[in-house]
Amino acid sequence: MNNHNLFTALRAAFPADLDRTAVETADDSTPALSYSWRDLERASAMLANLLDSLGLPPASRIAVQVEKSVEALVLYLATLRAGHVFLPLNTAYQSAEVEYFIGNAEPAVVVCSPSQFGWVSKIAFTAGTRHVFTLSESRTGSLLQRAAPMSDRHTPAVKDQDDLAAIVYTSGTTGRSKGAMLTHGNLRSNAEVLKTYWGWQPDDVLIHALPIFHVHGLFVAIHGALINGSKMFWMSKFSPKLAIRKFSEATVFMGVPTLYTRMLAEPTLTPQQAAPMRLFVSGSAPLLIDTFNDWQARTGHTILERYGMSETAMLTSNPCSADTRFGGATQRRGGTVGFPLPGVALRVMGDEGEAVQPGEIGGIQVRGPNVFKGYWRMPEETAEAFTTDGFFKTGDVGRMDERGYVHIVGRSKDLIISGGYNVYPAEVEGFINELPGVVESAVVGVPHPDFGEVGVALIVARPGAQPNPYQMLALLKTRLANFKVPKRCFVVPELPRNTMGKVQKNLLREQHKNAFT
Repeated sequence: MNNHNLFTALRAAFPADLDRTAVETADDSTPALSYSWRDLERASAMLANLLDSLGLPPASRIAVQVEKSVEALVLYLATLRAGHVFLPLNTAYQSAEVEYFIGNAEPAVVVCSPSQFGWVSKIAFTAGTRHVFTLSESRTGSLLQRAAPMSDRHTPAVKDQDDLAAIVYTSGTTGRSKGAMLTHGNLRSNAEVLKTYWGWQPDDVLIHALPIFHVHGLFVAIHGALINGSKMFWMSKFSPKLAIRKFSEATVFMGVPTLYTRMLAEPTLTPQQAAPMRLFVSGSAPLLIDTFNDWQARTGHTILERYGMSETAMLTSNPCSADTRFGGATQRRGGTVGFPLPGVALRVMGDEGEAVQPGEIGGIQVRGPNVFKGYWRMPEETAEAFTTDGFFKTGDVGRMDERGYVHIVGRSKDLIISGGYNVYPAEVEGFINELPGVVESAVVGVPHPDFGEVGVALIVARPGAQPNPYQMLALLKTRLANFKVPKRCFVVPELPRNTMGKVQKNLLREQHKNAFT
């Protein structure tokens, strides 16, 4: 019987020389630690044996809310190896949120930071969880203590490709979070496609600067390095200065747009310093065209922007090299997320369920081996999320141009219907961001007694600039249809973001909901 356990695919890619360095920590405040491929093999076996010793039901959920560490990475591998389901939780979640996740997922094991043990264990034990362990970023805690006497040999659990590997809760920016069920087949297929599409090389080295409770850092980055047998520089906290220094020893960097803007603020970012690098990838939030252009000018590299979701892992990508599928060599284009990945079917559909023409805006739907199994214990939401012919309705609004590039316009839930007209905030934000003195913007819909709903614009100014809100709106009226122009404009010091850099528009809507009442 074939074993489709994702761990076996990752383990098969380990280099023949297991004593080579697999992960090296990179932090300004502490000396570097080096972990060999043999260390990953042995440590994951010991933790998997610990899980086996607990007598857990098959495919138990293992909920993990800990700070980033190599040991946390090993725990993820051990969970796959033992045949259980990994449940990563954002370290920013507070008690009410954690109580919801634990109550919904009913994990058999919870692992938390030692400093959070008091309140997390109370929630877990009350919900019926029998095992709560601790794990700190400094390699201490009861989890490692309990695993220390375990054998460093372990036979991976046999799993089918349709068996669950992880549950990733959606960010919950509107409504209750839903647990996206990702299978071993989902994650393995995506890792293998990206290995080829992004041209991973035998000598590639990844700078891992992302959190590991999210698809980008946990699946895209980690799987990319492991399935290629590539070394990782492991940053527990992002430091732009240190990341730039590490360019001389690495070839691949993955980040959210915020990381790129922070590095652009460093004078040490030069073409010479970035010369050894092969690939810069951005995702998880829209990349401003100014950031795209500034990075190209400062480093000589063109950022590769891609598009994915908790429910699907990666769906589209700008080309890594010349892509001739659309009648000629293509390039990475700012403001787009590239083409559907091999094996992914993507279509843009109108409100009545009809396919729209190239360039027209509609709802993005996808189908492929990477698309999730459904939402955990939410059969009605799962049924609603899929079309009758099996396409997942992403909730994103966008268009595909004549050359096949996908452009994301926004989330359907962010759509503003003003006086009966559809207003897509991302389109309006694109025009605002081109105005003098503007760094970035966000447009949200709020109640209005006449139009039902209207847009409010929040603008972040460039250093030294003092944009006048009334002048901003007047300029917009010369460039956009009047129904698209926000009715109010505010200059703010910054936009609220979650840990992956996405603007939290739900907070902005709440702050300004009474602007016209």
